[in-house]
Amino acid sequence: MRFLVRDRLLGFGDDYWIEDDHGNKVFLVDGKAMRLRDTFELKDTRGRVLIDIHQKMFALRDTMVIGRDQEPLATIRRKRLSLLRNHYRVSLVDGTELDVSGKILDREFAVEYEGELLAVISRRRLHVRETYGVDVVREDADPALLIAVAVCVIHLAEKERGEDRLDGPG
Repeated sequence: MRFLVRDRLLGFGDDYWIEDDHGNKVFLVDGKAMRLRDTFELKDTRGRVLIDIHQKMFALRDTMVIGRDQEPLATIRRKRLSLLRNHYRVSLVDGTELDVSGKILDREFAVEYEGELLAVISRRRLHVRETYGVDVVREDADPALLIAVAVCVIHLAEKERGEDRLDGPG
């Protein structure tokens, strides 16, 4: 299954549709403005909230939390001891961990579970500017969760890049 995500990603108050590879609207990303923390909702075409995404407050490192039905589902943060800056860990509440690695800012990365590929995020082979694809590889994978993971990882990498620019020599 392939989903197309517009790259104007995650501005406060921004809403945008995620489409399937046939151009049908599948999910709406609803950016919530006027909040103390970054907050987004992934909704279906009827407006039902499937996934809630928010920044964890009072965390030592930037952390995003993914929830479903008012319950936490996963936390996402950059790996502590990673030689690659573009390496993130997704800790699901059931103890399962997903691994996200690749060129996050270039929109070329993968989501894996115990070495098995779940999704590939890529701009290659797309003709629509400022769009990237989320290819869900496994049939039994949760597309909404994997799209939320991609959205969160990109958001964290963008924030980190912005912070690095401010901290670097100028």
